[in-house]
Amino acid sequence: MKFNELGLSADLLRAVEEQGYETPTPIQRQAIPHILEGHDILAGAQTGTGKTAGFTLPMLQRLEDRPSGPRRVRALILTPTRELAAQVNESVRTYGKYRPVRSMEIYGGVSPRPQITKIQRGVDVVVATPGRLLDHVREKNIDLSTVELFVLDEADRMLDMGFIRDIRQIIKHLPDTRQNLLFSATFSKEIRELANNLLDNPAEIQVAQRNTTADRVEQRVYPVDKARKRELLSEMIGRGDWRQVLVFTRTKHGANKLAKQLNQDGIETDAIHGNKGQGARAKALRDFKAGKIRVLVATDIAARGLDIEKLPHVVNFELPHVPEDYVHRIGRTARAGQDGTALSLVCVDELKLLKDIEKLLKRGIKKEYATGYEVDKSIQPEPLQKGRPQRSGSPRKGSGKKTSSAKESRRPGKNARANQRKRRSKSARSRFA
Repeated sequence: MKFNELGLSADLLRAVEEQGYETPTPIQRQAIPHILEGHDILAGAQTGTGKTAGFTLPMLQRLEDRPSGPRRVRALILTPTRELAAQVNESVRTYGKYRPVRSMEIYGGVSPRPQITKIQRGVDVVVATPGRLLDHVREKNIDLSTVELFVLDEADRMLDMGFIRDIRQIIKHLPDTRQNLLFSATFSKEIRELANNLLDNPAEIQVAQRNTTADRVEQRVYPVDKARKRELLSEMIGRGDWRQVLVFTRTKHGANKLAKQLNQDGIETDAIHGNKGQGARAKALRDFKAGKIRVLVATDIAARGLDIEKLPHVVNFELPHVPEDYVHRIGRTARAGQDGTALSLVCVDELKLLKDIEKLLKRGIKKEYATGYEVDKSIQPEPLQKGRPQRSGSPRKGSGKKTSSAKESRRPGKNARANQRKRRSKSARSRFA
């Protein structure tokens, strides 16, 4: 099947052809006709399958007839991260090149003022992260009552990041009559419940088995002591002359530390995570795509939303706590029919995490042993510190519960507590004097 058999208009086909695409992917073949017919969609597709074009192309066609009068928001796409919002909006602009459609992205980590200005000028398509969009809704900067098509992209990740309350609040501001599209790489009980409440008699599409990884990704595990991981990684990059490597860590601190160490080893590296401003994150990604840096170290906030053409290598410097995140991490390579390699450096502390991943994949991952990096079997496993999922961007004022670290920062120190006891004792004595 070719794109010209899907019912797309000539201007959209022209934009697709200019991108060099002729044959639609399975998710595009199945989703586009259903969306063009106005059906709700529940789609399960692993990352890198072309699902963004699968909903942006028919969405643009359904927005063909623009009502007279000022522009109003007709399509809303929610994504979990800033990077994914930027990527999706770029697709809207690319495929809508020959259409009079105006789009914008909305996310936190930047000043809201330029976003307000763009909204006031009029926009047809909004691609947003839930938190910042809800801020604009509450401040009455944006009206969502005219939305005709609503897309939840990477719905499972949004639930993982704690966005479910924001999503429900946003849905309350949408009109009752609209078309809904839900895309998720994995289907949990929570996703099914969300779909049941959101979708109306949806067409269900599943183009890959649940929680599977791309067939073209070669996966390998290298057992290595934790203290020697960075040394082995540097040697692999140098010996293999790897020019573009995406490396994942579990924490922001770990990403910064590893980036600093690799730079000291003479390997151009930058880090990307939630504590970095949007400008710094965008620059790091641009430099990585342009080949100015060889290694980009990222936390799981970047596991979805980074679209890097022909990325050859992904390395799990540390395995994720959540097995599904492994699937999304390695899905950054072998995209759009390309081949790719995903390597995991696994220490004794992470053997349980590895078993959980293999259980999810329903198969073992090939193990290789690097010469000179034999595992010290006398080392005993230590418990891993498990962090909480973090939203993209800073928490909003009055957004909910305080974190444990925030509580600890308010707790008085030892000397302060002693002084409090003295003051209470003195006060008691004065009352009974």
